[in-house]
Amino acid sequence: MKKIIVIFLLSAGLFVSCTDLEVTPTSFTTEDNYFVTQDDAVASVTAVYASLSLDPGEQSLFGRNLYFLTDMASDYAAAGVSATNPQVRALSSLTHDATSDRVQVAWRQIYAGINRANVSIDNIPKVSGSEVVKTRLINEAKFIRGLLYFQAVRLWGGVPIVLHEPTTIELEKLKTQRKTVDEVYTQIIKDLTDAEALPAAYTAADAGRATSGAAKAILTKVYLTRKDWPNAVLKAREVINGGYGYALFENFQDIFTKSKKNGKEHIFSVQFEPNQAGNGSSGSTFQATSFTGFTATEPADIISDVALFYDIYEDGDTRRDVSYAKQLLNPATGTLYTFPKPIFKKYLDLTNLATPGNVAINFPLIRYADILLSLAEAINEQGTPTPEAFELLNQVRRRAYGKPIATPDAGIDLTALDQAGFRAAIQEERKKEFVQEGQRWFDLVRWGTLVTEVKKVTAKNSVSEKNNLYPIPQSERNIDPVGLPQNPGY
Repeated sequence: MKKIIVIFLLSAGLFVSCTDLEVTPTSFTTEDNYFVTQDDAVASVTAVYASLSLDPGEQSLFGRNLYFLTDMASDYAAAGVSATNPQVRALSSLTHDATSDRVQVAWRQIYAGINRANVSIDNIPKVSGSEVVKTRLINEAKFIRGLLYFQAVRLWGGVPIVLHEPTTIELEKLKTQRKTVDEVYTQIIKDLTDAEALPAAYTAADAGRATSGAAKAILTKVYLTRKDWPNAVLKAREVINGGYGYALFENFQDIFTKSKKNGKEHIFSVQFEPNQAGNGSSGSTFQATSFTGFTATEPADIISDVALFYDIYEDGDTRRDVSYAKQLLNPATGTLYTFPKPIFKKYLDLTNLATPGNVAINFPLIRYADILLSLAEAINEQGTPTPEAFELLNQVRRRAYGKPIATPDAGIDLTALDQAGFRAAIQEERKKEFVQEGQRWFDLVRWGTLVTEVKKVTAKNSVSEKNNLYPIPQSERNIDPVGLPQNPGY
C-alpha cells in the first residue's frame, strides 16, 4: 500500500493524491479508459485508503487534522504557543464558528474520501479480472465509506449522503440536502455489513487493508454510539470470538512501536510512512507538533491540565509514561532532559528524536482494547455488570499495570461495583487508555458529559451544549444554504 497511482477522473472532478507525484500532468485519463484491468481497480482502492493519510499541502485527516476536533476541542488537549493558526486556537478554547478552516478541511477531507470510494464502487464492476478480487475491493471501499460517514454523522449530525460519483458539473444538480441522523446510520450499517464479507486477514504485502474483523469492530462502535446495546454486544463478541487472533499486547508501549505495526491488537490502523509522499504536511505530523526538540519551547499540541490528566494515573500504570513524557533522553548529548510540562509521547519516534518530522507510527483507529471496553460497557448498560464485564475491564487494567493479562489480580482488579459505579470505571479507563487517539470528544458526547467535563479545564469554559456538534462549514452553506441548514447555536 506504499505505491499509489495518480488518477485524474475528469468527469468526476476528482483529484486522487499520490506518491511520487509529477505536478505537471502530461495527459488525462477518464474513468472510461482508466478502469480496465484489475490493477486499475487495486490502484483506485489504494487511493481510497490514501484519503485517510494523505492530503498534500494540508495536514491529513488522521495525520492530525481530525485531532483538532476530537481531542483539542475536548478536555484532553489544548493549543500550545507553537500553534499559530487562530482557528486552531479557537477550537482549543471552543470559541470556533462556522468559518473555522479546520472544520472546513475536515469536511472536505471526509467527502473527498467518500467520493473516491464512490468512484471505485461504481467503476470496479466493469474491469476485467477475478470477480472474487473485484468484490473484495468494492467491499474495502465500502468499509472506508462507512467509516468516513461514521466520522461525519458524529461530528455534524445529519449530513448529505452521496453514493455515486458526479455525472455533471452543473451546480444545481450537484447540491445534496442533509439527511437525518437515522438515514446516515442506515447507510453506514449497510456499508459495514457488506464489508463483513472481507477476508479475515491478508498476506504481509497487503497488511493494513480492511478485514471482516475491522468491519465488525466499527459496527460495534456504531451500535454503541446508537445505544443499541444488544447489537453492540453481538458484534463485539463476533470480533472477540471470531478466530481473528486479536489480543492485547502485553506491553502498552508496543501499540506505538514502529516494529509492531499492524500487530495483534491493531484491528484497523491508518498507515503512515516517514515523510509520506515527500510532502511535509501530508502524513502524520503528531511528532513535530507534540515535540519541538530538547528546549523549553511549548509545542503546538499540549496537555490541557496536568492535574486532570497526567496526575490521575496510579503508581505502576504504564499508560502514563507511554502517553506523556516529563523526561526524554537527548540522543545527541546523552542528557536526560526534563520538560517544563509533560508533552504528548504516543506518536514520538523514540529511535529518531534528533530530527522530529513525519513519523512512521500508524494511527490506531480501532484496537482490541477498545472492543473489550465497548463490550463491557454495552453489557453494563443493559442492567448490571456481569462477571464477564468485570473480566473484560480488568484485562485492560492488568495490561496497564504490566500484570499477566489473563490472571486475576486482587491488587488491580475492580469488583463489587453497581451499574453506576461500573459506568464510571469504564469512563475513567477510557480516559487513561486512549489519550490522543481521537476517541475523547466522541466518548464525552455519547455519554452526555461533554459540557460537564470540558468545563473542568479553566481555559475551556466557553463550552456549551452546542458543542455536541460542529457547525456545517459556512463555505458549504454559501453554496446551498437551503439544503444545508446550520446546526443550533452557530
